[in-house]
Amino acid sequence: MGNLSKEINSKFANAKVKALVNVLYTANWISSFQNEFFKPFGISPQQYNILRILNGTDQALKVQTIKERMIERSPNATRLMDKLIAKQLIERFPCMDDRRVVYIKITKTGKQLLESISEDFNHDLLKNISEEEAKQLSDLLDKMR
Repeated sequence: MGNLSKEINSKFANAKVKALVNVLYTANWISSFQNEFFKPFGISPQQYNILRILNGTDQALKVQTIKERMIERSPNATRLMDKLIAKQLIERFPCMDDRRVVYIKITKTGKQLLESISEDFNHDLLKNISEEEAKQLSDLLDKMR
């Protein structure tokens, strides 16, 4: 098991400071893991999130709706979507009633890519904690926010 104090060679003023640093350190560790995992698929974790959002609905969504549903609310979400459009994983549709509104829909190619990505890719990240510990961790993170 990991020991944050040893991993970053640091001491902490108290348990709360250590917990906060541990959350930040772990978030970065998860991000690095996911970046490496998605590299062979030619997408980023944020792009995967966009594809999952779109795959979860039968209709095109407004760009703003997608941004609101993203786990990591990125100011460059439009650029991420532009890259997905270039890869023909999503399509963009203008709104007939309002030129400022743009709709996005996942393509068949996007759906096929999602199907090729294992649903349990996060399993390795969570293999050292039980269901009960996962619930407790989730509850504590909810409480923190």
